[in-house]
Amino acid sequence: MIRKPAVAGLFYDKDPSELKKTIEWCFNHKLGPGKIPKLRIPSNGNSNNDSIYGAVVPHAGYSYSGPIAAHAYCEIVENGFPETFIILCPNHTGLGTGISIFKEGIWNTPLGNVEIDEEFAEEMIINSDLIDFDTSAHIREHSCEVHLPFLQYFSNDFKIVPIVIWMQDMESGSDIAKSITETAKKLGRSILVIASTDLTHYESKQIAEKKDKLILDAISNMDEYSLLKAVEDFRISMCGYGPTIAAIKVSRSLGAKKGKILKYATSGDISGDLSSVVGYCSAIFE
Repeated sequence: MIRKPAVAGLFYDKDPSELKKTIEWCFNHKLGPGKIPKLRIPSNGNSNNDSIYGAVVPHAGYSYSGPIAAHAYCEIVENGFPETFIILCPNHTGLGTGISIFKEGIWNTPLGNVEIDEEFAEEMIINSDLIDFDTSAHIREHSCEVHLPFLQYFSNDFKIVPIVIWMQDMESGSDIAKSITETAKKLGRSILVIASTDLTHYESKQIAEKKDKLILDAISNMDEYSLLKAVEDFRISMCGYGPTIAAIKVSRSLGAKKGKILKYATSGDISGDLSSVVGYCSAIFE
């Protein structure tokens, strides 16, 4: 199956040359890392991803969250790509099953094709009590797709396992994390887990920053329980807290010792409208 882009021309440019220019703009933006990184290639030809186990990356349109997302990708690129990126996304469309994994085929973007790691996806189902094979949750969902051009700008030599998560709770996060960890170890696969999420939605910049500070602290401490408690107690409209819970658990299981916040900003820092903003953060687990 070929999954065609759903948000090319909306969240990012559909023209390949313009898309590359926009990605460069994100890296060089004043809210970005200020440089375009170089992909680290191991001399022995094996995967070189050995210190970053997971990342938290925003998924809004590139003109808003792209510069913040570029911080995570700068670290990932300079560290070297794994064999497979596991991309955990919230479900914005309401379609599909509780936890939907894209089983096989390729994902197409203006920068080319990315293969699904079919062996990894199939093994994950065996190791999970909750994950289903399902494509309907993925066809219109933007929160996985927007990450691919950032990676493809540097190389198409990687595979992905896209997972859309409707069931956002500790039990589901634990099941997903267990399945990913067991599968990676059984297959000997080098992986990096990306939790796709924005933070507080449509509150004033002052309130958003106060609420998001609780999330940033939980990510820094790799404390998924504090994260879930903050979301529930303070009604924080973080759309991908479930993916973030799972990413923390996987990263810890694979050897991560700490979370590192690379950048936090809001849509208001781009648009100038501080009355109703969305919070964005880039973070890694290492």
